[in-house]
Amino acid sequence: MTRWTVHKFGGTSLAGPAEFHRAAEILHTGDGPRAAVVSASAGVTDRLLSLLRPAGPEPGPVLEGLWAHHEALARELLSEEGAEGYLEAIATDQETIRSVLDALHLLGSTPAEAEALVSGFGESWSARLLARLLREQGYDADWLDARTVLTVAPGALGPIVDWERSTDRLDRALKRAPKDVMVVTGFVASRADGAPTTLGRNGSDFSASIMGALLDAEQVVIWTDVDGVRSADPSRVNESRLISELSYDEAMELAYFGARVLHPGTMAPLVERQIPLVIRNSRTPELEGTRIVGETRPADLVKGVTVIEGMALVSLQGAGMIGVPGTADRLFGALREADISVVLISQGSSEHSICFAVREEEAERAGVVVRRAFSLELSEHQIEGVEVESGCCILAVVGDGMKNRPGVAATLFTALAHGSVNVRAIAQGASERNISAVIASKDATRALRAVHSSFYLSTRTISIGLIGPGSVGGALLDQMAPELERLARETHATLRVRGITNSRHMLLSDGGVPLHDWRPEFEVDGEAADLDRFVDHVDADYLPHAVVIDCSASDVPSARYAEWLERGVHVITANKRASTGPYEYWRAMRESAKAGGARYLYETTAGAGLPILTTIRDLRETGDRIASIEGVLSGTLAYLFNVFDGTVPFSRIVREAREMGYTEPDPRDDLSGMDVARKVVILGREMGLELELDEVEVESLVPGELAEGSIDDFLEGLATFDGAIEARRVESKERGEVLRYVGRLDAEGRASVRLESLALDHPFASIALTDNIVQFRTMRYSENPLIVRGPGAGPDVTAAGVFADLLRLSGYLGAHV
Repeated sequence: MTRWTVHKFGGTSLAGPAEFHRAAEILHTGDGPRAAVVSASAGVTDRLLSLLRPAGPEPGPVLEGLWAHHEALARELLSEEGAEGYLEAIATDQETIRSVLDALHLLGSTPAEAEALVSGFGESWSARLLARLLREQGYDADWLDARTVLTVAPGALGPIVDWERSTDRLDRALKRAPKDVMVVTGFVASRADGAPTTLGRNGSDFSASIMGALLDAEQVVIWTDVDGVRSADPSRVNESRLISELSYDEAMELAYFGARVLHPGTMAPLVERQIPLVIRNSRTPELEGTRIVGETRPADLVKGVTVIEGMALVSLQGAGMIGVPGTADRLFGALREADISVVLISQGSSEHSICFAVREEEAERAGVVVRRAFSLELSEHQIEGVEVESGCCILAVVGDGMKNRPGVAATLFTALAHGSVNVRAIAQGASERNISAVIASKDATRALRAVHSSFYLSTRTISIGLIGPGSVGGALLDQMAPELERLARETHATLRVRGITNSRHMLLSDGGVPLHDWRPEFEVDGEAADLDRFVDHVDADYLPHAVVIDCSASDVPSARYAEWLERGVHVITANKRASTGPYEYWRAMRESAKAGGARYLYETTAGAGLPILTTIRDLRETGDRIASIEGVLSGTLAYLFNVFDGTVPFSRIVREAREMGYTEPDPRDDLSGMDVARKVVILGREMGLELELDEVEVESLVPGELAEGSIDDFLEGLATFDGAIEARRVESKERGEVLRYVGRLDAEGRASVRLESLALDHPFASIALTDNIVQFRTMRYSENPLIVRGPGAGPDVTAAGVFADLLRLSGYLGAHV
């Protein structure tokens, strides 16, 4: 025999015509009989209850509003005949409500039975409407008033189901049940004497579980407006994940500790019968949602991280408690008698102190109760005092996979420490399924993010902030965009660009900027630039690693590198300013990096994408001694003197190179030689020299008369000096040589950059257009120097070098690159 499937639709799932149609479509699918447990349409129960308040609204307008709402639904969903029949039933119900209200007015009070009767009409109106809609769509469907079946009695922990009586009554009802869909009212029930009652707020979920148990259903599906149970509150933790499967125990722990999708009591009727409970989204029924079953394979160490807000911590301590039997019994007995629920208990093994958490609204009363219970000990100073600390919350990590797994607590408390979250109390049950910590409410979101990250995010997740999304920075983002998914899959490195800024405005994103379309988002959604806030955002305390990538040429960010490195933020830069500033600052950066455990990567500052600095490090770290380094270190100047053959004036070549993007916006930045001088300084410092920029001999190719003034004036005036540079070219050619702009450096610290005439068989003479070439003479490479050669200019080449530094950093942090 085909087993029943129970579906439950809440108020938001039945808010309007579209939602009713969606519920009907869901009920069309699947084989076998289906039961649909329904709530009142959104807001209806609250409006009905408002009629029962002593100072509530006038009944007339409320009932008219309810009539109008359901009439609109009926006219939209049903045929004219069907709508009229439905509205007749509602009219009868509203007359009943008016009669009850009149009687209550005379009585002067509201018995529980009257409240249950009135508040339950919303469910019957939803059930009637959905059943009529299904019938008009050709299905055998009818509605069942749960009060004719479900019998409950009040209990200390909530309604107690009379399973025997309810089963007998349901069996009788099933004899006349429809073949396809039975629509059942949620929330409502009856007592053994036949009086109406309810299952309390969130009672419709409980109703669905009870019906599932009574019908021995194949499964119970609760349709909501969320995709299922998530690993954390998505409004606080962007990285929260949908949990595909939970055990009943895990689900009840999460429900108790604040997971809003579930109510703790919902699952109880299903556990004994091992009936699966599924949480799904009625707006996206194609998604599988979260399935809750008896046992799961604990694939994840932790399934969820959640908090209970609005808590207070009450503590008492004193030497008089040590070794005294019955202290805990007196404490919790007094709280029980005062009807104060204790949420968490923590006691040190010394018995010197004990603390417990209660709801914040009960905190002061709990303090009074405890002081009264231990008044003698307090007066004799055997107990030092009773402290009540409000403004707390309880953070809990939940998962069956935690059992017998060492290191879970260490991961939790390390994450809280890294997030600067102080723990006030700790508790763990013997099942090892839950570890709870009491923290300050103000730290709740930061703690959630930090702990969730430690259990759910890869330890190789890197939060990235890019400074300077210009030609190089933009090319970097474009290069990263198609590679991120592959890198995550192959290297387990999660690279998340969470901020982009220039000197004017910035774009911040918690989840990561979508790199396939970052430019319009940066322009439209950006806000005023604030470098402090930018770095604070990138260096989120809940993410394992943070890196600032500087693709600007500004000295503003470079002046902050030491500060960022000391706080543990890695720095990758194509900006030469910091590495060529005062030697003392350069040394301070290195010390800051050590202190903060951060990496400072700057390969592209001296050769775009070429491994020049890496080569120096490898040589020195393997014991080689570098005697000298020389090379063509400017792709721009390499291009200019490769093209300069006398057929076109030098000034025109400069202008055309600028138009093609081979020079800086102001070509004087290249022609001055200072860019090459900075690279020489970087190479020298990498060699271990305490070299300053002003110690480099520099030959500038910018005529003194054109050093100042606008760019246009410079380009116009440069033609006047074409003769001088042409003369040098002719002289060089007559000797069978070529002009190259060369930087030189030796082990004694002698450094120069100048235009030189080199023989045609010199390695620097035969380079391609924008190539850089660097020659290393060392102890090992003395007669046959080591040469590194390749493209040394262009945004794409430099961006690729920065990207390589980023992957190098990922490797340092554990990625398989």
